[in-house]
Amino acid sequence: MEIEVKDNSAQHRFETTIEGQTAFIDYKLRPGVMTVLHTEVPKVLEGRGIAGTITKYVLDYIATNNLQLVPICPYMRSYLKNHPEYHYLVKKEDIKTI
Repeated sequence: MEIEVKDNSAQHRFETTIEGQTAFIDYKLRPGVMTVLHTEVPKVLEGRGIAGTITKYVLDYIATNNLQLVPICPYMRSYLKNHPEYHYLVKKEDIKTI
């Protein structure tokens, strides 16, 4: 399944809509830093890898835009534990959270 992720900057979230349901990652952006606050996938869409796809998109976005990451979201922290290739994005003082 192809998932199109968009940055909805007006609502401060990356999102995708599938079957009329929206999955998203909320963020806060300040100069040079993106804080990932929350990941949400509707129950009817769970188990399809949607959260992982959006998370990878967000991490690649952070890398491409030379931002640092503050991972508040538990899902994001869990993802990072399994994907150490993205650890370099985490703001130095926040690396202990993963």
